[in-house]
Amino acid sequence: MSVNVNRSVSDQFYRYKMPRLIAKVEGKGNGIKTVIVNMVDVAKALNRPPTYPTKFFGCELGAQTQFDSKNDRYIVNGSHEANKLQDMLDGFIRKFVLCPECDNPETDLHVNPKKQTIGNSCKACGYRGMLDTRHKLCTFILKNPPESTDSGSASVKKEKEKKNRKKDKENGSGSGEAGNQDGIDAPKAVDGDDDDEDWAEETTAEAQRRRMEEISDHAKNLTLSEDLEKPLEERVNLFYNFVKHKKETGTIDAADKDVLAEAERLDVKAMGPLILSELLFDENIRDQIKKYKRHFLRFCHNNKKAQKYLLGGFECVVKLHQVQLLSRVPIILKDLFDADLLEEDVIFAWAEKVSKKYVSKELAKEIHAKAAPFVKWLKEAEEESEGSEEEKEEDDENVEVVYSSSARELKVETVKPDTPEKEEEDIDIDAI
Repeated sequence: MSVNVNRSVSDQFYRYKMPRLIAKVEGKGNGIKTVIVNMVDVAKALNRPPTYPTKFFGCELGAQTQFDSKNDRYIVNGSHEANKLQDMLDGFIRKFVLCPECDNPETDLHVNPKKQTIGNSCKACGYRGMLDTRHKLCTFILKNPPESTDSGSASVKKEKEKKNRKKDKENGSGSGEAGNQDGIDAPKAVDGDDDDEDWAEETTAEAQRRRMEEISDHAKNLTLSEDLEKPLEERVNLFYNFVKHKKETGTIDAADKDVLAEAERLDVKAMGPLILSELLFDENIRDQIKKYKRHFLRFCHNNKKAQKYLLGGFECVVKLHQVQLLSRVPIILKDLFDADLLEEDVIFAWAEKVSKKYVSKELAKEIHAKAAPFVKWLKEAEEESEGSEEEKEEDDENVEVVYSSSARELKVETVKPDTPEKEEEDIDIDAI
Protein backbone atom coordinates (compact mmCIF):
# COMPACT_ATOMS: atom_id res chain seq x y z
CA MET A 1 0.00 0.00 0.00
CA SER A 2 1.36 3.43 -0.95
CA VAL A 3 1.01 6.72 0.94
CA ASN A 4 1.69 10.35 0.06
CA VAL A 5 5.31 11.40 0.52
CA ASN A 6 4.03 14.53 2.24
CA ARG A 7 1.38 12.97 4.48
CA SER A 8 0.03 16.39 5.48
CA VAL A 9 -1.42 16.50 1.93
CA SER A 10 -4.70 14.57 1.89
CA ASP A 11 -5.28 14.77 -1.88
CA GLN A 12 -5.76 11.22 -3.20
CA PHE A 13 -4.44 12.30 -6.61
CA TYR A 14 -1.17 13.61 -5.14
CA ARG A 15 1.48 12.41 -7.60
CA TYR A 16 4.34 11.77 -5.14
CA LYS A 17 3.82 8.39 -3.52
CA MET A 18 5.98 6.03 -1.46
CA PRO A 19 5.43 2.52 -0.06
CA ARG A 20 4.25 2.28 3.53
CA LEU A 21 7.08 1.17 5.83
CA ILE A 22 7.19 -2.55 6.67
CA ALA A 23 9.00 -3.37 9.92
CA LYS A 24 9.88 -6.85 11.15
CA VAL A 25 11.09 -7.51 14.71
CA GLU A 26 13.76 -10.20 15.06
CA GLY A 27 15.64 -11.71 17.97
CA LYS A 28 15.02 -11.74 21.72
CA GLY A 29 16.32 -10.04 24.84
CA ASN A 30 19.35 -7.82 24.31
CA GLY A 31 19.65 -8.99 20.71
CA ILE A 32 16.23 -7.78 19.64
CA LYS A 33 16.23 -5.64 16.48
CA THR A 34 13.85 -4.18 13.91
CA VAL A 35 14.49 -4.87 10.22
CA ILE A 36 12.94 -2.37 7.80
CA VAL A 37 12.08 -4.75 4.99
CA ASN A 38 11.31 -2.28 2.20
CA MET A 39 13.71 0.54 3.08
CA VAL A 40 15.31 0.44 -0.39
CA ASP A 41 11.93 1.07 -2.09
CA VAL A 42 11.02 3.85 0.34
CA ALA A 43 14.40 5.55 -0.11
CA LYS A 44 14.09 5.29 -3.90
CA ALA A 45 10.73 7.10 -3.76
CA LEU A 46 12.36 9.86 -1.66
CA ASN A 47 15.46 10.07 -3.92
CA ARG A 48 17.73 9.53 -0.92
CA PRO A 49 20.17 6.72 0.00
CA PRO A 50 18.48 4.11 2.25
CA THR A 51 21.16 4.66 4.89
CA TYR A 52 19.92 8.23 5.55
CA PRO A 53 16.40 7.48 6.88
CA THR A 54 17.73 4.41 8.75
CA LYS A 55 20.40 6.50 10.48
CA PHE A 56 17.75 9.18 11.16
CA PHE A 57 15.70 6.58 13.06
CA GLY A 58 18.78 5.70 15.08
CA CYS A 59 19.45 9.35 15.97
CA GLU A 60 15.84 9.99 17.01
CA LEU A 61 15.49 6.73 19.00
CA GLY A 62 18.99 6.77 20.48
CA ALA A 63 19.59 3.32 19.01
CA GLN A 64 22.40 1.78 16.96
CA THR A 65 21.82 1.05 13.27
CA GLN A 66 23.26 -1.55 10.89
CA PHE A 67 23.45 -1.48 7.08
CA ASP A 68 23.86 -4.49 4.81
CA SER A 69 23.64 -3.01 1.30
CA LYS A 70 24.38 -6.30 -0.48
CA ASN A 71 21.40 -8.05 1.08
CA ASP A 72 19.24 -4.89 1.38
CA ARG A 73 18.93 -5.24 5.15
CA TYR A 74 18.60 -2.02 7.14
CA ILE A 75 18.34 -2.57 10.88
CA VAL A 76 17.53 -0.44 13.95
CA ASN A 77 18.37 -2.03 17.30
CA GLY A 78 15.41 -2.56 19.64
CA SER A 79 11.74 -3.33 19.06
CA HIS A 80 9.89 -0.59 17.17
CA GLU A 81 6.42 -0.58 15.60
CA ALA A 82 5.97 0.24 11.93
CA ASN A 83 3.49 3.06 12.67
CA LYS A 84 5.97 4.72 15.02
CA LEU A 85 8.73 4.54 12.40
CA GLN A 86 6.33 5.86 9.73
CA ASP A 87 5.57 8.93 11.88
CA MET A 88 9.30 9.38 12.43
CA LEU A 89 9.90 9.15 8.69
CA ASP A 90 7.61 12.19 8.27
CA GLY A 91 10.14 14.17 10.34
CA PHE A 92 12.98 13.02 8.07
CA ILE A 93 10.98 14.02 4.98
CA ARG A 94 10.23 17.49 6.40
CA LYS A 95 13.88 18.13 7.28
CA PHE A 96 15.79 16.47 4.44
CA VAL A 97 13.43 15.90 1.48
CA LEU A 98 10.70 18.56 1.08
CA CYS A 99 11.56 21.92 -0.46
CA PRO A 100 11.17 24.69 2.18
CA GLU A 101 9.62 26.98 -0.45
CA CYS A 102 7.09 24.79 -2.33
CA ASP A 103 6.90 21.58 -0.18
CA ASN A 104 7.79 19.56 -3.27
CA PRO A 105 9.92 16.40 -2.76
CA GLU A 106 11.82 16.79 -6.05
CA THR A 107 14.98 17.94 -4.30
CA ASP A 108 18.68 17.00 -4.40
CA LEU A 109 21.31 17.26 -1.68
CA HIS A 110 24.71 18.81 -2.49
CA VAL A 111 27.40 17.97 0.08
CA ASN A 112 30.59 20.01 0.35
CA PRO A 113 32.92 18.10 2.72
CA LYS A 114 35.53 20.86 2.50
CA LYS A 115 33.22 23.58 3.84
CA GLN A 116 31.15 21.11 5.91
CA THR A 117 27.91 22.32 4.34
CA ILE A 118 24.87 20.56 2.87
CA GLY A 119 23.00 22.35 0.10
CA ASN A 120 19.45 21.68 -1.05
CA SER A 121 18.08 22.41 -4.53
CA CYS A 122 14.52 22.00 -5.84
CA LYS A 123 13.86 20.96 -9.43
CA ALA A 124 10.28 22.22 -9.25
CA CYS A 125 10.61 25.85 -8.11
CA GLY A 126 14.36 26.40 -8.54
CA TYR A 127 15.01 26.99 -4.82
CA ARG A 128 18.64 26.69 -3.69
CA GLY A 129 19.60 26.93 -0.03
CA MET A 130 21.52 25.39 2.83
CA LEU A 131 20.31 22.81 5.35
CA ASP A 132 20.56 23.38 9.07
CA THR A 133 23.46 21.09 10.00
CA ARG A 134 22.74 20.95 13.74
CA HIS A 135 20.89 17.63 13.47
CA LYS A 136 23.04 14.59 14.25
CA LEU A 137 22.21 13.01 10.89
CA CYS A 138 24.08 15.84 9.12
CA THR A 139 27.37 14.53 10.53
CA PHE A 140 26.63 11.17 8.90
CA ILE A 141 25.63 12.83 5.59
CA LEU A 142 28.85 14.87 5.51
CA LYS A 143 30.88 11.69 5.96
CA ASN A 144 28.71 9.71 3.52
CA PRO A 145 27.57 12.10 0.75
CA PRO A 146 25.09 10.94 -1.90
CA GLU A 147 26.77 9.15 -4.78
CA SER A 148 25.17 11.20 -7.55
CA THR A 149 25.89 14.89 -6.95
CA ASP A 150 26.36 17.62 -9.52
CA SER A 151 29.95 18.26 -8.53
CA GLY A 152 30.72 14.56 -8.65
CA SER A 153 29.25 14.05 -12.12
CA ALA A 154 31.02 17.16 -13.42
CA SER A 155 34.39 15.98 -12.13
CA VAL A 156 33.84 12.52 -13.63
CA LYS A 157 32.97 14.13 -16.96
CA LYS A 158 36.15 16.22 -16.89
CA GLU A 159 38.24 13.16 -16.09
CA LYS A 160 36.75 11.28 -19.07
CA GLU A 161 37.45 14.23 -21.37
CA LYS A 162 41.07 14.36 -20.22
CA LYS A 163 41.51 10.63 -20.82
CA ASN A 164 39.99 10.89 -24.29
CA ARG A 165 42.30 13.76 -25.24
CA LYS A 166 45.29 11.82 -23.93
CA LYS A 167 44.34 8.78 -26.02
CA ASP A 168 43.88 10.93 -29.09
CA LYS A 169 47.36 12.40 -28.67
CA GLU A 170 48.91 8.95 -28.16
CA ASN A 171 47.16 7.49 -31.22
CA GLY A 172 47.95 10.55 -33.32
CA SER A 173 44.30 10.90 -34.31
CA GLY A 174 41.59 13.32 -33.31
CA SER A 175 37.92 13.81 -33.97
CA GLY A 176 36.73 15.07 -37.35
CA GLU A 177 39.58 16.65 -39.32
CA ALA A 178 42.35 15.78 -36.87
CA GLY A 179 44.07 13.61 -39.51
CA ASN A 180 45.95 16.54 -40.97
CA GLN A 181 49.01 17.77 -39.07
CA ASP A 182 48.50 21.48 -39.49
CA GLY A 183 48.16 21.92 -35.71
CA ILE A 184 44.72 23.51 -35.97
CA ASP A 185 43.17 21.49 -33.11
CA ALA A 186 45.98 22.09 -30.61
CA PRO A 187 45.12 25.70 -29.73
CA LYS A 188 41.46 24.71 -29.25
CA ALA A 189 42.43 22.06 -26.73
CA VAL A 190 44.59 24.53 -24.84
CA ASP A 191 42.00 27.32 -24.90
CA GLY A 192 39.04 25.07 -24.14
CA ASP A 193 40.36 23.41 -21.00
CA ASP A 194 41.26 25.66 -18.11
CA ASP A 195 42.31 22.71 -15.96
CA ASP A 196 45.59 22.31 -17.83
CA GLU A 197 46.67 25.88 -17.10
CA ASP A 198 48.64 27.25 -14.14
CA TRP A 199 50.00 24.09 -12.57
CA ALA A 200 52.28 25.94 -10.16
CA GLU A 201 51.04 27.17 -6.78
CA GLU A 202 51.20 30.80 -5.83
CA THR A 203 54.04 31.43 -3.38
CA THR A 204 53.15 34.97 -2.33
CA ALA A 205 52.55 35.71 1.36
CA GLU A 206 48.90 36.51 0.68
CA ALA A 207 48.33 33.15 -1.09
CA GLN A 208 50.02 31.25 1.74
CA ARG A 209 47.91 33.08 4.33
CA ARG A 210 44.73 32.26 2.36
CA ARG A 211 45.64 28.57 2.17
CA MET A 212 46.35 28.44 5.91
CA GLU A 213 42.95 30.01 6.64
CA GLU A 214 41.22 27.39 4.47
CA ILE A 215 43.06 24.59 6.29
CA SER A 216 42.23 26.02 9.74
CA ASP A 217 38.55 26.51 8.81
CA HIS A 218 38.35 22.96 7.51
CA ALA A 219 39.98 21.60 10.69
CA LYS A 220 37.59 23.68 12.79
CA ASN A 221 34.55 22.32 10.96
CA LEU A 222 35.81 18.77 11.36
CA THR A 223 36.15 19.38 15.11
CA LEU A 224 32.62 20.82 15.32
CA SER A 225 31.09 17.81 13.59
CA GLU A 226 33.05 15.35 15.74
CA ASP A 227 31.99 17.01 19.02
CA LEU A 228 28.38 15.87 18.63
CA GLU A 229 29.50 12.24 18.53
CA LYS A 230 31.17 12.53 21.95
CA PRO A 231 29.43 11.29 25.16
CA LEU A 232 27.22 13.72 27.08
CA GLU A 233 29.77 14.16 29.89
CA GLU A 234 32.50 15.25 27.46
CA ARG A 235 30.13 17.68 25.71
CA VAL A 236 29.14 19.20 29.07
CA ASN A 237 32.83 19.64 29.92
CA LEU A 238 33.43 21.34 26.58
CA PHE A 239 30.59 23.77 27.28
CA TYR A 240 31.89 24.35 30.84
CA ASN A 241 35.36 25.21 29.52
CA PHE A 242 33.85 27.51 26.86
CA VAL A 243 31.91 29.56 29.45
CA LYS A 244 34.87 29.52 31.85
CA HIS A 245 37.16 30.92 29.12
CA LYS A 246 34.64 33.69 28.38
CA LYS A 247 34.52 34.60 32.05
CA GLU A 248 38.30 34.57 32.51
CA THR A 249 38.85 36.75 29.44
CA GLY A 250 36.21 39.24 30.62
CA THR A 251 33.92 38.77 27.61
CA ILE A 252 31.10 36.88 29.34
CA ASP A 253 28.86 39.94 29.89
CA ALA A 254 28.09 40.41 26.19
CA ALA A 255 28.46 36.75 25.18
CA ASP A 256 24.91 35.54 25.92
CA LYS A 257 24.23 34.71 22.25
CA ASP A 258 27.57 32.93 21.84
CA VAL A 259 26.97 30.89 25.00
CA LEU A 260 23.53 29.78 23.76
CA ALA A 261 24.90 28.92 20.30
CA GLU A 262 27.65 26.78 21.83
CA ALA A 263 25.14 24.93 24.04
CA GLU A 264 22.89 24.24 21.05
CA ARG A 265 25.87 23.10 18.97
CA LEU A 266 26.86 20.59 21.67
CA ASP A 267 23.20 19.63 22.27
CA VAL A 268 23.34 20.54 26.01
CA LYS A 269 20.94 23.51 26.02
CA ALA A 270 18.72 22.17 28.83
CA MET A 271 21.74 21.68 31.13
CA GLY A 272 23.09 25.16 30.38
CA PRO A 273 21.64 26.89 33.49
CA LEU A 274 23.33 24.31 35.74
CA ILE A 275 26.78 25.14 34.34
CA LEU A 276 26.06 28.89 34.25
CA SER A 277 24.97 28.82 37.91
CA GLU A 278 28.21 27.16 38.94
CA LEU A 279 30.39 29.66 37.04
CA LEU A 280 28.43 32.93 37.38
CA PHE A 281 26.85 32.73 40.85
CA ASP A 282 28.48 33.04 44.29
CA GLU A 283 27.46 34.60 47.61
CA ASN A 284 26.41 37.76 45.70
CA ILE A 285 23.82 35.81 43.75
CA ARG A 286 21.07 38.45 44.08
CA ASP A 287 23.11 41.05 42.19
CA GLN A 288 24.32 38.44 39.71
CA ILE A 289 20.75 37.38 38.85
CA LYS A 290 20.13 40.93 37.61
CA LYS A 291 23.50 41.10 35.86
CA TYR A 292 23.20 37.78 33.98
CA LYS A 293 19.42 37.71 33.60
CA ARG A 294 19.70 37.85 29.80
CA HIS A 295 22.07 34.85 29.73
CA PHE A 296 19.70 32.65 31.76
CA LEU A 297 16.55 33.83 29.94
CA ARG A 298 17.96 32.51 26.65
CA PHE A 299 17.93 29.03 28.22
CA CYS A 300 14.97 29.14 30.62
CA HIS A 301 12.29 30.98 28.64
CA ASN A 302 9.46 28.47 28.01
CA ASN A 303 11.85 25.61 28.84
CA LYS A 304 10.77 23.82 32.02
CA LYS A 305 13.57 21.29 31.82
CA ALA A 306 16.15 24.08 31.83
CA GLN A 307 14.34 25.69 34.80
CA LYS A 308 14.65 22.43 36.75
CA TYR A 309 18.39 22.43 36.06
CA LEU A 310 18.51 26.06 37.23
CA LEU A 311 16.97 25.01 40.57
CA GLY A 312 19.62 22.27 40.77
CA GLY A 313 22.33 24.85 40.15
CA PHE A 314 20.77 27.11 42.79
CA GLU A 315 21.01 24.26 45.34
CA CYS A 316 24.69 23.75 44.44
CA VAL A 317 25.44 27.45 44.97
CA VAL A 318 23.71 27.35 48.38
CA LYS A 319 25.84 24.33 49.25
CA LEU A 320 29.08 26.20 48.38
CA HIS A 321 28.06 29.35 50.31
CA GLN A 322 25.83 27.80 52.95
CA VAL A 323 26.60 30.29 55.73
CA GLN A 324 25.73 33.35 53.64
CA LEU A 325 22.87 31.98 51.50
CA LEU A 326 20.88 29.38 53.46
CA SER A 327 18.90 31.97 55.41
CA ARG A 328 18.25 33.98 52.21
CA VAL A 329 16.79 31.07 50.19
CA PRO A 330 13.22 32.48 49.96
CA ILE A 331 14.46 35.93 48.86
CA ILE A 332 16.70 34.43 46.17
CA LEU A 333 13.87 32.24 44.88
CA LYS A 334 11.65 35.30 44.66
CA ASP A 335 14.38 37.11 42.68
CA LEU A 336 14.55 34.19 40.24
CA PHE A 337 10.75 34.20 39.96
CA ASP A 338 10.54 37.98 39.44
CA ALA A 339 13.22 37.75 36.74
CA ASP A 340 10.97 35.27 34.83
CA LEU A 341 13.62 32.56 35.12
CA LEU A 342 11.27 30.22 37.02
CA GLU A 343 7.59 29.47 36.46
CA GLU A 344 5.09 28.76 39.24
CA ASP A 345 4.37 25.14 38.38
CA VAL A 346 8.12 24.35 38.20
CA ILE A 347 8.61 25.81 41.68
CA PHE A 348 5.59 23.89 43.05
CA ALA A 349 6.85 20.62 41.55
CA TRP A 350 10.32 21.23 43.01
CA ALA A 351 8.87 22.05 46.47
CA GLU A 352 6.82 18.83 46.62
CA LYS A 353 9.79 16.47 46.42
CA VAL A 354 13.12 16.66 48.24
CA SER A 355 15.90 15.32 46.01
CA LYS A 356 19.52 14.44 46.78
CA LYS A 357 20.60 14.72 43.13
CA TYR A 358 22.68 17.87 43.64
CA VAL A 359 23.16 18.17 47.41
CA SER A 360 22.85 15.89 50.43
CA LYS A 361 19.41 14.86 51.64
CA GLU A 362 19.84 16.81 54.89
CA LEU A 363 20.82 20.06 53.13
CA ALA A 364 18.04 19.61 50.57
CA LYS A 365 15.50 19.35 53.42
CA GLU A 366 16.90 22.54 54.98
CA ILE A 367 16.68 24.41 51.67
CA HIS A 368 13.08 23.26 51.16
CA ALA A 369 12.18 24.24 54.73
CA LYS A 370 13.63 27.73 54.18
CA ALA A 371 11.78 28.00 50.87
CA ALA A 372 8.41 27.00 52.39
CA PRO A 373 7.24 30.58 53.22
CA PHE A 374 7.89 31.73 49.65
CA VAL A 375 6.11 28.70 48.17
CA LYS A 376 3.14 29.30 50.51
CA TRP A 377 2.99 32.97 49.50
CA LEU A 378 3.15 32.01 45.82
CA LYS A 379 0.23 29.56 46.20
CA GLU A 380 -1.89 32.11 48.07
CA ALA A 381 -1.15 34.77 45.45
CA GLU A 382 -2.20 32.35 42.71
CA GLU A 383 -5.46 31.51 44.53
CA GLU A 384 -6.24 35.22 45.03
CA SER A 385 -5.68 35.95 41.35
CA GLU A 386 -7.97 33.07 40.39
CA GLY A 387 -10.64 34.36 42.81
CA SER A 388 -10.48 37.90 41.43
CA GLU A 389 -10.83 36.56 37.89
CA GLU A 390 -13.98 34.65 38.88
CA GLU A 391 -15.50 37.81 40.46
CA LYS A 392 -14.71 39.76 37.33
CA GLU A 393 -16.48 37.15 35.21
CA GLU A 394 -19.57 37.37 37.47
CA ASP A 395 -19.60 41.17 37.14
CA ASP A 396 -19.38 40.86 33.38
CA GLU A 397 -22.41 38.56 33.40
CA ASN A 398 -24.49 41.26 35.19
CA VAL A 399 -23.72 43.91 32.58
CA GLU A 400 -26.34 44.28 29.84
CA VAL A 401 -26.22 46.40 26.68
CA VAL A 402 -29.54 48.27 26.20
CA TYR A 403 -30.53 49.69 22.82
CA SER A 404 -32.91 52.67 22.74
CA SER A 405 -34.29 54.06 19.47
CA SER A 406 -34.33 57.59 20.94
CA ALA A 407 -30.75 57.42 22.20
CA ARG A 408 -27.84 58.27 19.92
CA GLU A 409 -25.50 55.64 21.30
CA LEU A 410 -25.60 52.34 23.17
CA LYS A 411 -26.04 52.41 26.94
CA VAL A 412 -24.48 49.96 29.34
CA GLU A 413 -26.56 49.25 32.45
CA THR A 414 -25.86 47.05 35.41
CA VAL A 415 -28.71 44.65 35.89
CA LYS A 416 -29.42 43.52 39.41
CA PRO A 417 -30.15 39.85 39.73
CA ASP A 418 -33.82 39.10 40.27
CA THR A 419 -34.71 38.33 43.88
CA PRO A 420 -37.84 36.34 44.54
CA GLU A 421 -40.61 38.39 46.16
CA LYS A 422 -41.68 37.36 49.60
CA GLU A 423 -44.88 35.37 49.56
CA GLU A 424 -47.84 36.97 51.37
CA GLU A 425 -48.37 35.47 54.76
CA ASP A 426 -51.39 33.23 55.00
CA ILE A 427 -54.17 34.85 57.06
CA ASP A 428 -55.73 32.71 59.71
CA ILE A 429 -59.49 33.39 59.53
CA ASP A 430 -60.09 31.96 63.02
CA ALA A 431 -57.71 34.52 64.52
CA ILE A 432 -59.74 37.52 63.26
